[in-house]
Amino acid sequence: MRAQFVLSEIGVGLRRNLTMTFAVVVSVALSLALFGGALLMREQVSTMKDYWYDKVNVSIYLCGKGDAETVVQCAKGAVTKQQKDEIQADLGKMDVVEKVLYESSDEAYKHYQEEFGDSPMAGNITPDQMPESFRVKLHDPTKYKVVATAFAGRDGVQSVQDQRSILDNLFGLMNGMNVAALFVMALMLVIALMLIVNTVRVSAFSRRRETGIMRLVGASGFYIQAPFIMEAAFAGLIGGVLACVMLLAGRYFLIDGGLALQDKLNLIDFIGWDAVLTKLPLVLAIGLLMPAVAALFALRKYLKV
Repeated sequence: MRAQFVLSEIGVGLRRNLTMTFAVVVSVALSLALFGGALLMREQVSTMKDYWYDKVNVSIYLCGKGDAETVVQCAKGAVTKQQKDEIQADLGKMDVVEKVLYESSDEAYKHYQEEFGDSPMAGNITPDQMPESFRVKLHDPTKYKVVATAFAGRDGVQSVQDQRSILDNLFGLMNGMNVAALFVMALMLVIALMLIVNTVRVSAFSRRRETGIMRLVGASGFYIQAPFIMEAAFAGLIGGVLACVMLLAGRYFLIDGGLALQDKLNLIDFIGWDAVLTKLPLVLAIGLLMPAVAALFALRKYLKV
């Protein structure tokens, strides 16, 4: 009988404040969707770092014939065969180096044409303009400075470039987007909490006569508060379910269907469905508990029991 009464009171409260309940559901859904999206973005960045940092190389670009007048490091002229042999031998002696691959000007030109052949600038590039280089694979990509210190400024070396620096710019941009999503999520969360508190206030005020009678007949504080708390929790749970649907739909649309980024960007290791599914219980738990706790604190002030 008590459970039936509590459920009936929840239904009455939701019907009386239908508009505000709808606003709570929408704001909770959006804030939790942004929260889940931020978590997935962080995991995606971590996955990409693990994937790409394991593949990046350190490139040691050698001086070419036309670099003496334009590149300060190549003032002594183009790299000689002896210098190339010495560089390769010294690289082989370094413990941090896993593998060394030499790339000639012709090979560099071929790779450039494969990647940027459709660019208008591609027709103006000739093989002799492409620098020779050593592609160095490290056991630990973070040890780049060991190679840079050993070979930067050496005769025949034009520059030493760590490909990680290019990736760091990309990951920095993605992390910035993640922070922006978290900021918007926090703003939406504050709005949702304010709506929940106001909804509970209105609901408690509209039923002040019933709660007064319940006090007089000796009803416990929990028995009086339970319908209001469960109304907020129910609205939050619906918002959490909608947030889960948005996360699942977003993962499918962006990666598998619609945009199909997995097919278009097959060089990127995208997160799988398991990463999304493991975040859903957390989203649902927050959607259920956050409104209930907010309602409990609101009732302590606005519903004296």
